Amino acid sequence: MNGRIKSGHDTPNRKNAMLPSQRRALLALTFLTLATSAHAQPAPAGFQSPSKNITCQYFDYDKQNILRCDIATMETRPRRPADCELDYGGAFEMNAKGPAARICHGDTVMDKSLPVLAYGEVWQRGGFTCTSEQTGVTCFNADRRGFS
Repeated sequence: MNGRIKSGHDTPNRKNAMLPSQRRALLALTFLTLATSAHAQPAPAGFQSPSKNITCQYFDYDKQNILRCDIATMETRPRRPADCELDYGGAFEMNAKGPAARICHGDTVMDKSLPVLAYGEVWQRGGFTCTSEQTGVTCFNADRRGFS
């Protein structure tokens, strides 16, 4: 004998093989890791107009509900304020309460993977209500303030 204790699971062909309990534990750990990752990065919440010219996304930043809508193409854009060095005029944002405003922005919420909100349909989330119409999208918050 070489002084080694045999456990009943030691065989020459299974020297590095996992025990069934180890496989179950590894599978459970993998599942938990994937479930946590999926929960940590939720899919965007929002919609796009049937023309795909307007996209709105809902965000919950530290319990602050925010709705932002971007317009890809506009007939006329307002003059950019002097303190804005980025894009201006095609993005609107509002909180669940208070007024809506155009924002100075260097990004976009346009996302072709978002569902289409058909004309005449209503979208609601986090205190916001939006309606899709052929003339555009109208959104308002709990204070009934918003944009169209």
